[in-house]
Amino acid sequence: MNSPPVVEWTEADAARSARWRSENGAPPPRRIVIADDRTKADDAYKLACEGTALLWRGDFHNARQLLTALARRIDRRPRKTPPADVTQAFHLHRAAQNHRARILGMLLVPLDATHAVPLHRAPDVREACTRAYGPPAQQQPEPAGTDATDATDATGTLPPVAAVVSLRELLGLIGANEWRKKGVEIPALGGDRIHPHYGVFSPARGEYVDLVAEAPLPTQELAFDIGTGTGVLASVLARRGVRRIVATDQDPRALACARENTERLGVAGQVEVVEADLFPAGRAPLVVCNPPWVPAKPTSPVEHAVYDPGSRMLHGFLGGLADHLTPDGEGWLILSDLAEHLGLRPHDELLDAFAKAGLTVVDRLDITPRHPRARDTSDPLHVARAAEVTSLWRLATAD
Repeated sequence: MNSPPVVEWTEADAARSARWRSENGAPPPRRIVIADDRTKADDAYKLACEGTALLWRGDFHNARQLLTALARRIDRRPRKTPPADVTQAFHLHRAAQNHRARILGMLLVPLDATHAVPLHRAPDVREACTRAYGPPAQQQPEPAGTDATDATDATGTLPPVAAVVSLRELLGLIGANEWRKKGVEIPALGGDRIHPHYGVFSPARGEYVDLVAEAPLPTQELAFDIGTGTGVLASVLARRGVRRIVATDQDPRALACARENTERLGVAGQVEVVEADLFPAGRAPLVVCNPPWVPAKPTSPVEHAVYDPGSRMLHGFLGGLADHLTPDGEGWLILSDLAEHLGLRPHDELLDAFAKAGLTVVDRLDITPRHPRARDTSDPLHVARAAEVTSLWRLATAD
């Protein structure tokens, strides 16, 4: 196994090092300086733009304020008029997002051996970090009469640092943990909630779930749910009376998330969650798949549910569908046409993929998006988002 990445810095005239944590795969920063409540936002912004990260040693709330100040400096840069070519606008938008993430990712905070943040007024993030990173390597008891989030120990020296993480990522972990606890209400499940785990795509855009809830079932005997994620579509099929569903995924977080959600919803007896790259063994009269919609490179784990380079999962599903359908079965492909409006995938490419896979279209159910960005005229991709349609393609093997 490869050793975990390490960051190094100098503090109090001593060389120090700690594990580097980055769920989006960002490399460890090469240069780190110490920052605290005296650090000015303009100075921090200049350092971050030059590639120097800042390890925060001051008040946690002040670190959040500095992160907000950095974001304001990025956002107030003069914006160019979006190009008329929507594909170019998409790539420029992604580049701007990546630049913003890189700059904001330069503000770092320490974690101790228990996943706690040893800074003044820091929240208790141990549960959120444990759910994202796994159990800490070392569990340390809290000294009696002390605050685990104090910036210094009883001797007035800085406590050991076990790991370093960007504040932006840490706030994302906190937010994801709150969503996991609160859950996302799913109308197709009668208002019951799906609880997404960190790194597993949340079914906040419910229109694709509604399509699966409304399409006519070809069977109530058996269904495969390919790339189940949170398990939301498998749960909808179970609530619709499908007696057995085999739900697949290859992401350990998604597998754990789907199992937890189906158990919580009382359908675990109908849904078997298995690890597989696309299809399980055998054939089914109904095979459902909601692959990533945009053929572009993801930059973080959760983006794998949206971005799929070369449409690998889409073509993998279509190419293997005929071999996993019973003779009279149906494959349900749930796919947005946003990539077509962005000029990233021609419409004919999808139809050609159907034909090459020996599939015919039985029917198509369409729904328009309800999310706020579809109506946001200030979005540089508004033209494409406003035209977007999500479809459930009912596919069968050609005679």
